[in-house]
Amino acid sequence: MIEVVAELSRGPVFLAGEALECVVTVTNPLPPTATSASSEALAWASAQIHCQFHASESRVALPPPDSSQPDVQPESQTVFLPHRGERGQCILSTPPKILFCDLRLDPGESKSYSYSEVLPIEGPPSFRGQSVKYVYKLTIGCQRVNSPITLLRVPLRVLVLTGLQDVRFPQDEAVAPSSPFLEEEDGGKKDSWLAELAGERLMAATSCRSLHLYNISDGRGKVGTFGIFKSVYRLGEDVVGTLNLGEGTVACLQFSVSLQTEERVQPEYQRRRGAGGAPSASHVTHARHQESCLHTTRTSFSLPIPLSSTPGFCTAVVSLKWRLHFEFVTSREPGLVLLPPMEQPEPVTWTGPEQVPVDTFSWDLPIKVLPTSPTLASYAAPGPSTSTITI
Repeated sequence: MIEVVAELSRGPVFLAGEALECVVTVTNPLPPTATSASSEALAWASAQIHCQFHASESRVALPPPDSSQPDVQPESQTVFLPHRGERGQCILSTPPKILFCDLRLDPGESKSYSYSEVLPIEGPPSFRGQSVKYVYKLTIGCQRVNSPITLLRVPLRVLVLTGLQDVRFPQDEAVAPSSPFLEEEDGGKKDSWLAELAGERLMAATSCRSLHLYNISDGRGKVGTFGIFKSVYRLGEDVVGTLNLGEGTVACLQFSVSLQTEERVQPEYQRRRGAGGAPSASHVTHARHQESCLHTTRTSFSLPIPLSSTPGFCTAVVSLKWRLHFEFVTSREPGLVLLPPMEQPEPVTWTGPEQVPVDTFSWDLPIKVLPTSPTLASYAAPGPSTSTITI
């Protein structure tokens, strides 16, 4: 029996273009007092990163699959296939790297091997939607002599920042941002430079603030004014907005605002409704605020963007966009007054009206959500960074 442990040194969240580092430890768990005949051997071990794509048949009309690549990958026991036994198609993979060959371990002996690979920058982000799924995994395959291959899978979360594909690592070290207190190899310098560049771009895109005002009206007049200070956010930030109802000519009884994502299948892959297909767009609510606001002059709300959610992106099959979805309940009666008169010559009993005729309408405001620091996402939404298998 041999125990194989794969540990990600920095957590399971990465930015596309960064280097993933994993330590693979192989151990013979028998006590050292066991006989030498109890030594264990492995023929080889190899590692590879791949992205698996799966689409809902009721929502997405994909071209007929190639017969050479079935939807469920074959259960080959003699060839290293990282996506073996998984549904969907492998749309992205790195070249396999051999960790070791002909390894023999005595009882109690353990050996560790380091695996490093740059995550492809041209791939989609990790996403589990209602129409499609993009799932990244690091797969380590091990095999004994004359035995089937055993696979150890480590789930990954990949964030994609648009625009880094065209950036080149500067040859002049004086140009690249670096820390004088750290000594790094070339790969470490490039990885650190990419992380710093991504952080600078995210900060520049999300730190700009200017008040945007929107007049909200229905068919009978003005309801109020909505104000927001920015339209670009990072994962983990709060969307803060203000609503001024004092200037409205139509009484607003209640409003709600939801932070939503809209997952929409691209037109060429939409399944027709008449053919039994589901709607081409689906919405997920991540945070919601609701308030009764009659006689309210000004109010505000704050909606947190979950660190575990997926930033907006677009591929050939699907797009994901963020929005604020408002719903308003307004009175049909002009000059609605639901409070008793302040001055009465003698005490009276006052009750509010039992019924108020109302209208409802909705409004959507698009916003943009970008990734955040992978380290922050790992700490705030921890996932498994260690996987173990026994052969």
